Amino acid sequence: MDPLVLIPLGIVALLLLTLILGSFFTVSTAQVAVVTRFGRFLRVAEPGLNWKMPYIDKVAGTVSLRVNQISLTMETKTKDNVFVTIPISVQNRVRPEKVFDAYYKLANPSQQIQSYVEQVILGHVPGMTLDEVFASQSSIALAVKQELDADMAAFGYEIVNVLVTDIVPDAKVKSAMNDINAAQREQVAANARGEAEKILVVKKAEAEAESKALQGQGIANQRKAIIEGLQTSVEQFQRAVEGASAKEVMQLVLVTQYFDTLKSIGENDKTNTLFLTHSPGAVKDVSDQIFDSMLVAERATAMTR
Repeated sequence: MDPLVLIPLGIVALLLLTLILGSFFTVSTAQVAVVTRFGRFLRVAEPGLNWKMPYIDKVAGTVSLRVNQISLTMETKTKDNVFVTIPISVQNRVRPEKVFDAYYKLANPSQQIQSYVEQVILGHVPGMTLDEVFASQSSIALAVKQELDADMAAFGYEIVNVLVTDIVPDAKVKSAMNDINAAQREQVAANARGEAEKILVVKKAEAEAESKALQGQGIANQRKAIIEGLQTSVEQFQRAVEGASAKEVMQLVLVTQYFDTLKSIGENDKTNTLFLTHSPGAVKDVSDQIFDSMLVAERATAMTR
C-alpha cells in the first residue's frame, strides 16, 4: 500500500483511539460525578467506570458522599450575663438522591451551616442561666440538629449528628466558680469535722459519767463491805466478851486500826515526817467522830428505804 495512504489512516486511527479512550472515566467509591452537556446538568455518574460523549459531555466535578465534620466555635451571653464559648461539631453528608441540589444550590456549605448554627444558639442560650446551659448541653445539641436538618434538607444535605463538646465560660467566671465550689466543699468538710468533734465530746462525757457511776458504785460497795466486816467483828467480840457494848467494841477496833496505820507509815522508807496528835484522848475523839458518822449514814440509808 502506498505510504501516502497509510499515514492518513494512521492519523485517523489514532484520533479514533483518543476519542474512545477519552469517552471513559472512573468515579471513586463514596463519590459521585456531575456530568454536564454544553454546561447544562445532564446526569449523576455513579462510582465505577462511566462513559460520556467526547467533546460534548464534561465532568463538572465530584461530590463526596462521606460524612463530613465541621468544627465551629460559638460565643454568646447567658441570661445571667456570663459570656460563654461553645465548641460545636456538626456531622453532615450529601443525600445521594439530591446531589444536584448539594452541588448547585450552595456555594459554601460550611459557611451556610455555621450561619444556621449561630442562629439556633442565639435563640436558645441567651434565655438560660450558666447552670442551665451546663445542664442542657444535650438539649442544645438536639435543637441545633433539628433546626439544621430541616433547613439543610432543601439544599441536599443530611445532618447526621450535632455534638456540643464543651461549655467554656469566661476565665474570670470560671475561676470564681472554682472558688465557690471550693468554699462549699470546705463548708461541708467543716460541718463534718464539727459533727466528728461533737461525737467525740459526747462520747467522752458519756465515758466520764459511766466512769463516775462505776467509781461511786465501787466506793459504795467498799463501804458496805467495811460496815459488814465491822458488824461481824462486833458480833464476834460480844460473843467472846459478855456485856461489851457495840460502841466499846468499835472504839477498840478503831484504836487497833489506828495503830496498824501508824505501823504501816513507819515501815515505809519513803514516808516524810508526819505530825499527829497522839494521845488516848485524841484517839478517843477520832473514834467517836467516825462512829457518829457511821450511825448517821446508817439512819439516812434506812430513811431512803
